[in-house]
Amino acid sequence: MEQKDKYIRFDWAIKRLLRNKANFGVLEGFLTVLLGEKIQIMEILESEGNQQREDDKFNRVDIKARNSKDEIILVEVQNTRELYYLERILYGVAKAIAEHIDLGGIYANVKKVYSISILYFDIGQGNDYLYHGQNTFLGVHTGDCLKVTTKEQGAIIRKLPAEIFPEYFLIRVNEFNKVAVTPLEEWIEYLKTGTIRPDTTTPGLEEARQKLIYYNMNKADKLAYDRHLDALMIQNDVLNTAKLEGLEEGRVEGREEGIMVGRQEEKIATARNLKSLNIPIAVIVQATGLSIDEIDRL
Repeated sequence: MEQKDKYIRFDWAIKRLLRNKANFGVLEGFLTVLLGEKIQIMEILESEGNQQREDDKFNRVDIKARNSKDEIILVEVQNTRELYYLERILYGVAKAIAEHIDLGGIYANVKKVYSISILYFDIGQGNDYLYHGQNTFLGVHTGDCLKVTTKEQGAIIRKLPAEIFPEYFLIRVNEFNKVAVTPLEEWIEYLKTGTIRPDTTTPGLEEARQKLIYYNMNKADKLAYDRHLDALMIQNDVLNTAKLEGLEEGRVEGREEGIMVGRQEEKIATARNLKSLNIPIAVIVQATGLSIDEIDRL
């Protein structure tokens, strides 16, 4: 029983397990808790982003799913910092909308998209671990919410723009530092620590306790999973060390130009260490912001 306290990380589960229809309950539970309504996954849709690649442990891991309401749900796990992350998720949502309306189709067929990002890096300043973005149209002078009139099946229906436009959820996992009380907090606790309470009744986590047990994997999968964790640990250690070195150099200089040099040295140190680990150039560019030419010269 003691061994069964070790559970597979969610990003690995997304890649290997949660695309299996028999395991939809885990993802459905997570989405139900996050979105506040019962979610049923009908199918996992293939896209460029959720294909497995040799370097996917350093990039986003995502699922593109269609629910019972014919809406599109994108779930991403991002392990490393990306300079233009918000721009990319905006593009991803726009692409998903375009992919699911036929050429020449009517706009009534546009699907609502939920974009959910599980982030293990600091995306910016903020005190919360969960941020939600949603489109609303407010009266500039009155402050009232605009409702749009549409016609469906012969009936006039009033909709809020939020029922049509995409919704964005940013989960800053590393910012969660509290005792989990609510079902959502239990989920964030699992995302951060990999622990699941033995008496949990939280949707999805009950299924996870049965299906995401590390010791139930075969030897080959365990080896691949352990290598995945080692790679993430090495990567995070390299990035954190380079960041500290860069900041320290900036402090010693004590001037604005010293801070700029420190930041550049941080990027160079990070790139040099990642390059020594044979990390793909595209990943190094993404993590440091250096150009391909700058990295090639190291």
